[in-house]
Amino acid sequence: MRHNILVTGSTGFVGKNLLSFFKAKPNIVLSTISLRNRQLEDFDKNITQIIHLAAKAHDLKNVSDPSEYFEVNTALTQALFDKFLKSDATDFIYISSVKAAADSSPGVLYEDVNPSPQTPYGKSKRMAEEYILSSKLPAGKRCIILRPCMIHGPGNKGNLNLLYKFVKKGIPYPLAAFDNKRSFLSIDNLVFVIDNLINNPQIASGIYNVADDESLSTNEVISIISNTIKLKPRLWHLNKKMIETLAFVGDKLHLPLNSERLKKLTENYVVSNEKIKEALGISRMPVTATHGLITTIKSFLPQ
Repeated sequence: MRHNILVTGSTGFVGKNLLSFFKAKPNIVLSTISLRNRQLEDFDKNITQIIHLAAKAHDLKNVSDPSEYFEVNTALTQALFDKFLKSDATDFIYISSVKAAADSSPGVLYEDVNPSPQTPYGKSKRMAEEYILSSKLPAGKRCIILRPCMIHGPGNKGNLNLLYKFVKKGIPYPLAAFDNKRSFLSIDNLVFVIDNLINNPQIASGIYNVADDESLSTNEVISIISNTIKLKPRLWHLNKKMIETLAFVGDKLHLPLNSERLKKLTENYVVSNEKIKEALGISRMPVTATHGLITTIKSFLPQ
């Protein structure tokens, strides 16, 4: 079957990988639109699927104007979705985020959780989801909302790159006593999911989490990085109570290590991918969490 796919956010990390993958497919015609000027252009009437990647990413330094998230992540998504409803396109695939559901998750995060995002980023993504879910889909149309967890892969410059630099300098990790578990998502697994959605019209509309099969502790991630760059992992199992006391002092004295930062560094965030695997009819994702991380880490090495 021939597909004429429109992709927004094609210059981003996910967009570049997706376009590179699709360009090798003879049955796929690609077109892109830029939303950088926050204006939505008309798209070709022959478009069969829309993959909406464009977004204002989560600002870890918290210096962005909160209104920007809602202008880009909410309003532009609503406008694009409205155009989809009036078009001949059959599929709308929206790349949301697990942060639209929860900023922290003491247990395993499933799709049926009652959403309670706390940041402008998460709230703006959730508002876009709500708009889509509240709209009546005409017959023959499908809308799939994907909630990926932390995406990584070659060329990605996120938190893994920072952790790689930390390990490369030989700095010991002092929080090894906190054995947390977190979910990751290899870019190859995300592209695999999107490709299968495009080619399987039987998969129902709805929300699907996307994550690798295995969750990993920060200790395991540091060990994978260390082994990949031929270093011995340096994990310091310092007393938890001592670390928590230091973080409490950091709250009072405004130090780099405070209670909030300690929580972010050591908390669990495990995402279930069972629903999307069941929909795809698979038992495992094609890339394991460990193999995906090794591929990403190797891309950071000098070429």
